[in-house]
Amino acid sequence: MGIRETIITEAIVKTYMSRFLDCLELDVAIVGGGPSGLIAAYTLAKKSIKTAIFEKKLSIGGGMWGGGIGYNVIVIQEEAKRICDDFGINLKPYIQGYYTSDSIESVAKIIAGVKNAGAEIFNLMCVEDVIAKKKKVCGLVINRTPIEMAQLHVDPIMIEAKFIIDATGHTAEIAHIIQKKVGPLKTKTKKILGEKSLWAESGERFVIENANEIYSNVYVTGMAVSAVAGGPRMGPIFGGMLLSGERVAQLISKKWRKNFFVAQNENE
Repeated sequence: MGIRETIITEAIVKTYMSRFLDCLELDVAIVGGGPSGLIAAYTLAKKSIKTAIFEKKLSIGGGMWGGGIGYNVIVIQEEAKRICDDFGINLKPYIQGYYTSDSIESVAKIIAGVKNAGAEIFNLMCVEDVIAKKKKVCGLVINRTPIEMAQLHVDPIMIEAKFIIDATGHTAEIAHIIQKKVGPLKTKTKKILGEKSLWAESGERFVIENANEIYSNVYVTGMAVSAVAGGPRMGPIFGGMLLSGERVAQLISKKWRKNFFVAQNENE
């Protein structure tokens, strides 16, 4: 059988466009494909909530790939073991309450699990703004990362979403956009508090307990929690990231189902 170059091109373009067009209207749009964003997507997709991740880098997985100082080993504490077990990640006991895993295996299995659960992932997509109407964020303004990097004056395109998750890590990009352009955040000072210095134990608790709504239907997870709410960083222990993503997905799921049943009753 011969191979035609145009068929290869057509297959890529048509398949990608079909996937992308199906995500113009989402239940949940997640900005950032690090560990917390991935677990949030996985948890939501398993509940049949239409979810997509938009990641500006070529790779998905955030800082988990590199482990600590480039040694591809990460640490997971006991509380998050059940999440790793769900993905079939091989955890090795270190001392009581601590496990190690190969960071590359961990990321690969989580990404595969997210896709198998039904969430979409779009890489090389950057978010340069949000859609805001009547003090409510209802979508994202996106562009291609190479266009942003080249500083080309090329207009973006838009998608709609009922909920937004800022999973952009230390930079908390969506929170910064909202603070600058839309309105005050749901923090102590109504502004971004800034990330504090490293304290692993406190930071792990903080990113879970403070994974919350920061603006109407906009939530924050992972290291973006520390950046927005003023928590410590914690280094290459990733259980808090996983549990933070799970928590924010559970909060959104509860609110989504409440809104869904209200809308359903109104239409009957």
